[in-house]
Amino acid sequence: MTELKLDSFDEGLHVAVIGASGAIGKAMVHWLEQVPTVNRIYALSRSEPEFDRVNKTDFQYLDLLDENSIANGAEQISEPLDLVLVTTGILHEGEDLKPEKCIKDFQPDHFARIFAVNTTGPAMVAKYFLPKMARNRKNVFAVLSGRVGSISDNQLGGWYAYRASKAALNMIIKSLAIEIARKNKSSIIAALHPGTVDSHLSMPFQSGVPGGKLFSADYSAERLLHVIDQLTPGDSGHMFAWDGEKLPF
Repeated sequence: MTELKLDSFDEGLHVAVIGASGAIGKAMVHWLEQVPTVNRIYALSRSEPEFDRVNKTDFQYLDLLDENSIANGAEQISEPLDLVLVTTGILHEGEDLKPEKCIKDFQPDHFARIFAVNTTGPAMVAKYFLPKMARNRKNVFAVLSGRVGSISDNQLGGWYAYRASKAALNMIIKSLAIEIARKNKSSIIAALHPGTVDSHLSMPFQSGVPGGKLFSADYSAERLLHVIDQLTPGDSGHMFAWDGEKLPF
């Protein structure tokens, strides 16, 4: 295991991971536990994950679809936060909710469900967690988005709800960056593309992934943390891939 450092941040970091029971969220906690300058990790999700090592980690219940739950989760954190990672997302669910291959597959209730998790949920997290961010030192609010949410990069079509929800999320990230720059010039707001990760989300579609492009959650999380460490205030309001590439909206 390579040593992970977050050298661009001050020491004594306090981190919140929203969606800590998911593959990438759990991997983020795993890596952050190894960083010497991290003091405390708040792992928030609906179900408590089984972590390999939790010397620095406190679990808190948070339901992304319940605004009161998000508000309560933020209220329980007394320290200023240096890093907030929103690692939630939905692409398919059960037997019926699947990515649309064409417009005739469009279903309004599925569309609403995808937007609730992928767009509205992260926006509500921003509402309650951004006021908790540290001041006068580097701090990052980062949300998992995806290349498929890029309008200018869309070459294949389909996946209407998922693409639209991530494109809307990217717009929220852009607007948040503009607003927060007026209030907290040390804050960086960013969207992150983790690549295709071997997880429940990607499992039905892994057969079409090119060789070498299906990443473990541990690998993707480590690379994204390295990207976060390189971010500056000038990067706020943009989307970055796991390899550091700046992606178009």
